Amino acid sequence: MKLSKVFRISIVLLCTVTSLNSFGQTLANLKTEYLINPIGLDNPNPRFTWQMADARKGAKQTAFRIMVSTDSVALLQEKSNQWNTGWLQTSTCLRAYSGPLLKPFTTYFWRVDVVNDAKITRTKIASFEMGMMNPANWKGAWISDNENVKLKPAPYFRTTFETKKEVKSARAYIAAGGLYELSLNGEKVGNHRMDPMYTRYDRRTLYVTYDVTQQLKAGKNAIGVLLGNGWYNHQSTAVWDFDKAPWRNRPTFCLDLKITYTDGTTETITSGKNWKTALSPIIFNSIYTAEHYDARLELNGWNTINFDDTKWKNVIYRSAPSPNIVAQALQPIRNVEEITAKSIKKFNDTTYLFDLGRNISGVSKIKLSGPEGTVIRLKHTERLYANGRADMSNIDVHYRPTDDKDPFQTDILILHGKGEESFMPHFNYKGFQYVEVTSSKPIELKKEDLVGYFMHSDVPVVGSIKASDPLIDKIYYATNNSYLSNLFGYPTDCPQREKNGWTGDAAIAIETGLYGFDGITIYEKWLADHRDEQQPNGVLPSIIPTDGWGYEWGNGPDWTSTIAIIPWNIYRFYGDTKILKDNYEHMRKYVNHIDETYPTDITTWGLGDWVPVKSVSPVALTSTCYYYADVVILAKTAKILGKEDDFKKYMDLAAKIKTAFNTKYLNQTTGIYNTGLQTELSVPLFWGIVPDEMKAKVAENLAKRVEADGFHLDVGLLGTKAILNALSENGYADVAYRVAAQKTFPSWGWWIANGATTLYENWPIDAKSDISMNHIMFGEIGAWLYKAPGGIKPDESQPGFKNVLLQPYFVEGLNSFEATHDGPYGKIISSWKRNGKGIEYKVTIPANSSATVKLDKERKTYLNGKQIAGGTFNLPAGEYLIELK
Repeated sequence: MKLSKVFRISIVLLCTVTSLNSFGQTLANLKTEYLINPIGLDNPNPRFTWQMADARKGAKQTAFRIMVSTDSVALLQEKSNQWNTGWLQTSTCLRAYSGPLLKPFTTYFWRVDVVNDAKITRTKIASFEMGMMNPANWKGAWISDNENVKLKPAPYFRTTFETKKEVKSARAYIAAGGLYELSLNGEKVGNHRMDPMYTRYDRRTLYVTYDVTQQLKAGKNAIGVLLGNGWYNHQSTAVWDFDKAPWRNRPTFCLDLKITYTDGTTETITSGKNWKTALSPIIFNSIYTAEHYDARLELNGWNTINFDDTKWKNVIYRSAPSPNIVAQALQPIRNVEEITAKSIKKFNDTTYLFDLGRNISGVSKIKLSGPEGTVIRLKHTERLYANGRADMSNIDVHYRPTDDKDPFQTDILILHGKGEESFMPHFNYKGFQYVEVTSSKPIELKKEDLVGYFMHSDVPVVGSIKASDPLIDKIYYATNNSYLSNLFGYPTDCPQREKNGWTGDAAIAIETGLYGFDGITIYEKWLADHRDEQQPNGVLPSIIPTDGWGYEWGNGPDWTSTIAIIPWNIYRFYGDTKILKDNYEHMRKYVNHIDETYPTDITTWGLGDWVPVKSVSPVALTSTCYYYADVVILAKTAKILGKEDDFKKYMDLAAKIKTAFNTKYLNQTTGIYNTGLQTELSVPLFWGIVPDEMKAKVAENLAKRVEADGFHLDVGLLGTKAILNALSENGYADVAYRVAAQKTFPSWGWWIANGATTLYENWPIDAKSDISMNHIMFGEIGAWLYKAPGGIKPDESQPGFKNVLLQPYFVEGLNSFEATHDGPYGKIISSWKRNGKGIEYKVTIPANSSATVKLDKERKTYLNGKQIAGGTFNLPAGEYLIELK
């Protein structure tokens, strides 16, 4: 697009007088591929995003220009040697690179200038750096030790090299089958845990890039690599047969250390036959169970320059796990939070019980002293027996050990006996609240000797909830704890018993995750896992990634609709079509498979309403609703991507499914689906398959059914996703809140009343099965708090919160409520409190966006003190006080 002549003249004039931060406006959160100044990117068309930091009412970007250059100084002078979009008349804050080909290993700088009220705002310079971009650019060899796949100790690898010139910059690129920790001159590189992320190893291998400039020394340097098994060499045995994975092998890695000198020359230190290997003190490691460490075997200084490795073995060459080696461009796993023990209980001089006071995913770290050879066992559990000892029975049910050498969630440490020592696992994480420490010889421990680390993908927090009812805040806290406990480069069901990427759990929790956290990088990676796993006929497994388990069980549309639901929600929350483009053909294959397999338009394929309170709804009812939702999403996606023929085809299919479903299940006279259970009424309402003229009647029946059930839940997984939303969106928000805020069984509040700090897998806390105490599958309540009492929703017609839909429900039982969400355009605040019989409602709409506000039209409405017509109205960016009287 071209700017008008007058507009172009104004820009030229303003360029001579406008500087950074002029007119009280700045630009913030410049990101490339949704990361701040990332390095090691492979996407040849990286996406740029930014936000306007401008509190003025109506602040709006009317045009922008992006410039990319390899010269940051020139870029400050508005000179670009790579790409210049020119001035584009648009208010979008997302643009994909489309200039000349970017080069591997090259740092690029970029700036974005925006026009607001004919005034230009310039940004500070941001950067991004390309990585390998092509597997052919690797110079290093894949190496391993020459050991059997069943050998338990983890291997060390080392080499030394010398720098003879002044170093300008250095990057380490490392890919692995398994897990690794990289060190340089005796110090660990970076603060990541559990790299690289889990994938289908024989179809896609991830590599990570590190800036190691500061860790290089003039002269001689040493590189160390410690390899762990991860999911690549799964030595523990459980029902999913990961020990029989087709890719299974002894861990391996490939490394390039690319050094750029100040004179412009480069040198690459690579993995190869000049490396040496030996076994480490990690005598066993399993991502599923635990880690065993024999401190007597420590090789002090093994990764430093002066270590004598003459007795170490030579490495062997190995083939790459897959030919598809791509960048891991996402938020890494970290030890995000250190948690001190809340209490310690001493049973005797060889048995102690530490309580962290909350349930987490992660590891414990212990420091202690004891005689050489003392065996320490650290058993991690979620609950205790009546006698106060650690109870493992609720989380080891799917474990199938072949002997007693690999106890579940039990780290084993053998002391070296040379004074105080400490231990924290390298290649394992667990789900736990309690750590029972037992020793083979008497030891003394105090409360400060053990801490827990809450580990998860370190996604930025972008949302908050604050309610006048403390129970709501506690439920939200528990929901977030469970969500994060199940985010490890892919969404999981639980961090202890399984660690599997169950599709159904992730589909239920997607909105909860996106309201609270900036997780797009994790989900884009996980959808690539979907594409790796999808069969030619469109079928997906129920757990992703998988070794082959899950294609025959649990993978109906009520679970594996993630192929449509996840991309669609990313689009709604970010306004980015890339994930729709990347997955469109995979959605289509999936929908076509169901269409071909179930010509009646009613599908019986699925697990159904998993773990219900008591009532069981037909699988065909819930699965057909999800099938319908998939088809509608596919049709909408086709429309967005300009595929008009597909749009018509799949809208027609959606209409057929809707007709068949309502013919089979809906009583047109009574407005009851099937027998009128909570799930049977709420799921059709939530997914929009109820005829418009029947919605009010069906919703009324749902409200009556909930009342008949004592305002308690009688749903399973699928019903939990639907019920609160179906009530709120159809005139019964007060009923929904009564259900959400219940304190007696079955309810979220019942869990909280019984000490929960995470969400459970089953409503009865004393259930005999399915009783993990850290599951996210009932976590939709987190999203509902944003949508209903918070009233914040994305507008599908202007996605990414370009236009915010604000419709808070001032539910009985709450005196005040605040929801915030930092979306692509900035922070949205929706905050209300009761004032006598009226409501004070404060709203913040970020710059360059707008809002459609929908409130009770029967009340007198005042906007910043002036009466306006009630009901629905639009607002530009800014801060507002709305009073309802």
